[in-house]
Amino acid sequence: MKEKIQKYGGFMASMVVPNLGAFIAWGLITAMFIATGWIPNERFAALVGPILNYLLPILIGYTAGYMVHGQRGGVMGALATMGTVVGSSIPQLLGAMIMGPLSAWILKKFDEWMEPRMPVGFELLINNFSMGIIGVILVLIGMLLIGPVVTIISNAFGSVVQWLVNIKLLPLVALIIEPAKVLFLNNALNIGVLAPLGAVASQETGRAIHFMLESDPGPGLGLLLAYAVAGKGMLKQSAPGAIIIHFLGGIHEIYFPYVLAHPIMILAMYAGAILANFWWVITGAGLVATPSPGSIFAYIAMTPKGWHFQVLMGVLIGAVASFLVGFLLLKRFPVKEEEETVEEAA
Repeated sequence: MKEKIQKYGGFMASMVVPNLGAFIAWGLITAMFIATGWIPNERFAALVGPILNYLLPILIGYTAGYMVHGQRGGVMGALATMGTVVGSSIPQLLGAMIMGPLSAWILKKFDEWMEPRMPVGFELLINNFSMGIIGVILVLIGMLLIGPVVTIISNAFGSVVQWLVNIKLLPLVALIIEPAKVLFLNNALNIGVLAPLGAVASQETGRAIHFMLESDPGPGLGLLLAYAVAGKGMLKQSAPGAIIIHFLGGIHEIYFPYVLAHPIMILAMYAGAILANFWWVITGAGLVATPSPGSIFAYIAMTPKGWHFQVLMGVLIGAVASFLVGFLLLKRFPVKEEEETVEEAA
């Protein structure tokens, strides 16, 4: 079971890790130029949505397809991913992780079947038209099936979160929120479920814990620190830069590939988030509104007067718990070098 999980995590990471530079670029653009960023600029901020909704999913789809079936698989993966992007209103990074390798695998099987039957002199014609025809079918499947299915998954996560909130088990919402975040469903959960709940809850006291359940930068900080200290390869080298973008810039998506690269690290996220949530529940802490982006500066700005100790202590608890558990996990189950991971996944 451990080997299967590591192999699956390695494959997932191999789709995302090669594109970390694009994620970092998007994170910097977001942190700097959105309305609540460091240097707001409406024109530059127009890049944020298209990069997240189009470029990043297509890059992941291409990378996944290339891993499965070379250049042809990469083109097919990018093409099929476009169907999921158009077929849903939420960012389709999860859809890309499904359609990228699946579409390339289908094309690979067709090519293997066709190779001994290929008429001499017609190779280029048949290869191009076969990709085009299969591509049309897979784009439509992605648009009509995979995109809506990912939306349904996102809504299901949201329903479970709301149910846990309703039965007064707030600390345990991390069991749903953390894996949903790693699958890039964080914005749908925060904006679609937690922000409306927080708006209602804050009417009585002027603050709500709901605004912190998804946006807490502490657990992600602890995870990245663990990688910076005990990680290996590209993940270790890129962790310090990711810390700046995540904790100071508030772009949480930057740490999601670090969990995908080593799925057991979700336990570190659980430890940090559950303990932070528990602290906030017993102290009655909350924010006045959703911190956007979820940086430490936004947390300070959104904290009610007189509540900074309770709020920031929760962030610290989450960071320390996540770091300690993550450090122990990386020592006990070391992450493989990126090159080895990619080779085994392929």
